[in-house]
Amino acid sequence: MDTLTLVLVDTVLRERSIRGAARALDRPASSLAAAIARFEDEVSVRLVERSGTALGLTLEAERLMPDIALAAARAKALGSAAAIKLQTLERFSQVVAQGSIRRAARLIGLGQPQLTRQIAQLEFNLDCQLLTRSSDGAMPTADGIRVAAQIQSLLEIWQRISRAAGERFRKVAATVRLGSVIPLGYESEIARLLANLTANWLAGRPDVPLFVSSTTAEELVNGLRSGLFDLALLDTQFPPPDCDGVVVARTALALVGGSEIDEADVGVNDLRSSSQTLVSALLLAAPLAVPSPRSGLRQRINTYLEQALTEAQRDKVRLVEIDSIPVILNLVLHHGFLSVLPQASLARIKPDLVQTRLPEQYDMNFWLCWPRRTGAKRLADAVLLDMDKKHPTGNDTVAASPPIVRIP
Repeated sequence: MDTLTLVLVDTVLRERSIRGAARALDRPASSLAAAIARFEDEVSVRLVERSGTALGLTLEAERLMPDIALAAARAKALGSAAAIKLQTLERFSQVVAQGSIRRAARLIGLGQPQLTRQIAQLEFNLDCQLLTRSSDGAMPTADGIRVAAQIQSLLEIWQRISRAAGERFRKVAATVRLGSVIPLGYESEIARLLANLTANWLAGRPDVPLFVSSTTAEELVNGLRSGLFDLALLDTQFPPPDCDGVVVARTALALVGGSEIDEADVGVNDLRSSSQTLVSALLLAAPLAVPSPRSGLRQRINTYLEQALTEAQRDKVRLVEIDSIPVILNLVLHHGFLSVLPQASLARIKPDLVQTRLPEQYDMNFWLCWPRRTGAKRLADAVLLDMDKKHPTGNDTVAASPPIVRIP
C-alpha cells in the first residue's frame, strides 16, 4: 500500500463515483479504478459494486470510510504528491526507533545500502532532511521528528484497516464457496438440498467453513468463471459449456393463478384444464408475473411461451418481470396475476392456488456444477455425499451416483 492510493480511494468513496473522483483530482479515471483494485487486493475486502454506470459502496466500505479518510488525511499531511510505500515509512520509523540505519537494517533483514537509498528517496519525496548521520548512528532532525509522528499515526490507522485482512484471507482460502439459485420457499428442492448439505457438512467438517450465497443463474455462472464460487446449484437446462455437472433434483412446473380469478372472464376450471386452447386464452386474459431473464426459471418459461403461443399471441401477453418469488406469489394470490412456478414450492399454499402442470418437457433440472480445474471434482463429490446423506428423519434428497454431464 502507498500514500497516493489511500488518497485516491478516499476520494472515490467520498464522491461515490470513479469519474467524479477523477474530475475532482484531475486524474484519469483508470488510475482511480486501479487504486480501488489495489486497495481491495491488499485488505481482501470489496469496496464498490458496479451496476452498469452506477457505483455503489459495500457495507464494508461504509464501515471503513472514516478510517480511510483519516489515513488519507495523514498521507496528505506528509506533503508529497508521490506514491510513498507504507513499507518505506515503517522502515524510517524503525531507523528512528533504533537510532541507527545499520541496526534497523539488521532488524528488518535488509541490506544497509538498500535501506540508506530508501531513506534518501523518502527525503527527496518529502523535500526535507529527516536524519542527521554520524559515527554514532542517525538522529531525526526537527522535520524528522514531525514526520515520524505523522507516520506513526498513519501506520496505526492502516493497521486498524488491514489487521483483519490476513485472517479474512485465511478464512476465504479455507472456505468452500457454494453459489445457489434462490430457493422458492422452504419446502422447495433447493431449500432441502442446502439444509441437508449444511447440517451434514458442519457435522462432518467443522474446520472447513461452508459459505452459501443465493443469487440469479446468470450471476452464478459468472461467479464460477471468475472463481467467486467453487460450485453452484443452477436451474439452467444444461451446465455451462466450460463446466461439468450432475442433476441433483428435478421439478415439474405449473401455470398457477389465485382462486379469486373471475370465472366469468377466464374460468377457474380453465386453469385446471390441460386444453392448450383454454390455457392460451387464459395467458392472454390475465397478466403474467415472471422472474427476469437472468434466472434459469425464466428461460424455461420463455421456452414454454414460445411453444404454447403464436408470435402474435406473445405480443399480447401482459408480462411483468420481478426477481422476487414472494412478490410474484402475492400478485398471484391477491391481484389476479398468473405465473409459472415449480410445483414443489407451492405445497404450503396449494389450497389458495389453482394450477395446471406443464408438460414434462418443461420440467426444470437443478444442477450441481463445477469448473474444470484441479480439485473441483473432488470437492463436488464431497458436497454430493453430504447432500445424499439422510436427515435425522430418514429422508433422502438426492439420487445416488448421478451421472456427470459435460457440454463441449
